[in-house]
Amino acid sequence: MATLKVARVGRVEKSDDPLQPFRLVEADGTEVAAVSEFLHHMLADDASPTSLRSYAYELLAWVRFLRAVNIPWHLASRVEARDFALWLKTTKKPPRRRRPDAPAPGSVNPVTGKATPGENYAARTRRHARAVIRSFYEYHRETHGRPLINPFPQGGAADEGIPNAHHNPMQPFRQPSRRGTYQPKEPKPTPRIIPDQAFNDLFAGLKYNRDRALIAFYISTGARASELLGVPQGLVSPGAQTIGVVRKGNQVLQHLPASADAFVWLRLYQQELRGMVPKHPSKPLWWTLRRPFRPLEYDAARMVFTRANQLLGANWTLHDLRHSAAKRMVRDPNLTLADVQWVMGHAHITTTEIYIAPTPDEVVAHVLAHHDRQRAEQAKPPAPPAPGYRPEVLAALFGTSAAGGESR
Repeated sequence: MATLKVARVGRVEKSDDPLQPFRLVEADGTEVAAVSEFLHHMLADDASPTSLRSYAYELLAWVRFLRAVNIPWHLASRVEARDFALWLKTTKKPPRRRRPDAPAPGSVNPVTGKATPGENYAARTRRHARAVIRSFYEYHRETHGRPLINPFPQGGAADEGIPNAHHNPMQPFRQPSRRGTYQPKEPKPTPRIIPDQAFNDLFAGLKYNRDRALIAFYISTGARASELLGVPQGLVSPGAQTIGVVRKGNQVLQHLPASADAFVWLRLYQQELRGMVPKHPSKPLWWTLRRPFRPLEYDAARMVFTRANQLLGANWTLHDLRHSAAKRMVRDPNLTLADVQWVMGHAHITTTEIYIAPTPDEVVAHVLAHHDRQRAEQAKPPAPPAPGYRPEVLAALFGTSAAGGESR
């Protein structure tokens, strides 16, 4: 794997066909039929276009690797799965154009304490690639019934049969593995919270009312970046103090409550662009500020946040605003965890529970306060003895501290 060269051939193409929004093509332009069939299955199973795009790129990496080792996709075995896992773990990501002042890959920002993406693929990326390839082979096995093996076994009790079905009383019970074969270990996710003072400094660095309105909605609604950018003008209700977003997962319209400050900044932004952008309930809410006016996209919104970061030397992201909004709501004793789950759009309440755990900064502050209390408690003079007790007798029996004097 150290000497294997995987050529960057083939590509993922986007089309205007609603039944085939993405397709995987080889270097000569031929379409990979097996991947297209699998993407059709995902689309029929109500997968979003962003999921189709993500799966197509993961399968593109798998197809490139199989071409490098000269193995057809339907003949791949556990050996290829093992080598692919090793290749993803050791290879470096394709080089990208970087600013001259960009931090080194993997370096830690001194302001936020967050590490920049490293040169190698992260464990989460490798886990996702394994899950995509496994589902691809499972679909073809269930659909065509061909003598096809899945290179990536499921792992756990489902892959090992019923554990301890024929248990020998003389032997200890066998524990099924919780992790699938060739599945990278991933540390427990911790939400990235922007402290209140850091958020105030970041908000003060914004120049335009549009950016202030956008960030105010992010921090008060907890919506994802793509969800808030896709809001049309007709889904804004200042009277009800809500804004309607289409959820990323289930594509359901949900009206999220927002802060009053967000609607104030929104009104100022709309007044500045009055008569310069189309006004209709179906038209986008967020526009660029320079002519020709275009709907604001994710990359442009990210650059706005990046410029504010540069003033502070920080590397916060738009998604950190979503984490911060969830943490703020969890801290409120008048909001239940179910309320926060509904606002955040989490399918499972266990996802919302990660915000209950204190952040490292909070733990450090709590422990330092504990040490201060201990020091203040030790500095207090000892309580005097009860009436009727002679101090010199107590000092002889229990030491000077019991008699109300100073210990030596």
